[in-house]
Amino acid sequence: MRLSRRALLAATTAAASFTAAPPATAADSGRHRQLRTGFENLRASAYAPLRGQRVGIVTNPTGVTRDVRHIVDVMHADPRVELTAVFGPEHGFRGTAQAGGSEGRYDDPATGLPVYDTYLKSGRPLADVFTTAGVDTVVFDIQDAGARFYTYIWTLYDCMEAAQLAGKRFVVLDRPNPVTGRSAQGPVLHKEFATFVGRQPISQAHGMTVCELARLFNGEFLSAPVPLETVLMTGWRRAEFYDASALPWVPPSPNMPTPDTALVYSGTCMFEGTNLSEGRGTTRPFELLGADGIDGRWAAAANELHLPGVHFREAYFAPTFSKFQGKTVGGVQIHVDDRAAYDPVRTGIALLVTARKVWSGFAWRSDNWIDKLTGSTHVRTAIDAGASTDEVVAGWQEELTAFRRIRKDYLLYK
Repeated sequence: MRLSRRALLAATTAAASFTAAPPATAADSGRHRQLRTGFENLRASAYAPLRGQRVGIVTNPTGVTRDVRHIVDVMHADPRVELTAVFGPEHGFRGTAQAGGSEGRYDDPATGLPVYDTYLKSGRPLADVFTTAGVDTVVFDIQDAGARFYTYIWTLYDCMEAAQLAGKRFVVLDRPNPVTGRSAQGPVLHKEFATFVGRQPISQAHGMTVCELARLFNGEFLSAPVPLETVLMTGWRRAEFYDASALPWVPPSPNMPTPDTALVYSGTCMFEGTNLSEGRGTTRPFELLGADGIDGRWAAAANELHLPGVHFREAYFAPTFSKFQGKTVGGVQIHVDDRAAYDPVRTGIALLVTARKVWSGFAWRSDNWIDKLTGSTHVRTAIDAGASTDEVVAGWQEELTAFRRIRKDYLLYK
């Protein structure tokens, strides 16, 4: 890490942060305080950061106003901003594609705007997309889920890098971290395990907003910084969960149906790296976990650990797609009863440890996908060696402490 560059970039991007907040009142500190998203503050400024620019926006179905109008539709109808292109990530701009898919290049029927596909593009090929689109400024507005392996934050990273290569400005509109921004948790990615589910060494649950991540990426990881402006929220507090925002929840992806899903996701998505179902194909993805041959012993073993803020129910379910499609399997349902005390990553490790102990059929995916999800071989090899939950968690604490020190320089909210 280059400390001098970090200090310079932190100062530069802090100066380029923009809000159009109303004057503070007594209501701001009470129950009537209203959160305003980055887009709401951008619109309140009459789109000042975009004035005189041909604008393209990276967004998906989560880019909505509080009355659930899509911001592309709102901006397209507003003569104060020149919106000329849309860039769709995984699942697509309008959200028609499942995991691992996108919508391709087309003209949006509602607005007539050209929609370009960014999925699985990075570097110069993505820069060429921005050049072809003829935009001056690229805007990003997508709801994140708070986990390193949720791909939209790496769409953000790739688009920032490509905008720098193409000589474009980059503007990020902020939205809440749905699982709070209290702290960073979990293992930190080792660079040799970098993929689209983790490009750079951040922790598994990062505890940051997309504007904070953009500043971190610009200051620490991009080979050259992009001209960056961040349009902040007003009225958001780091300790708040999504329901405190009074914003509508639009699923950021097909298997992220509720904020409850996001709450557990940074831990239970690790089951994608095993032969157990992570609940895809059910109404409770990532809250239901199981496999053929598992019974009530798993829930009992997990409850015996007395993990803070959570209990486990013996559960049976039949996924409609993905692993065990159409077959009834046994497992657990996660019930979080104290969100403030709950640690999703530690809980996910505990469930991996206990599943391996009670079910003889337990196996990692043959491609060791778990290493890509967790960012190193540590979790897999420690569990295979019989380590306890505490021993596995202890193995990443030094790296996590170092990341927390870096992260602190880029936080924007209290």
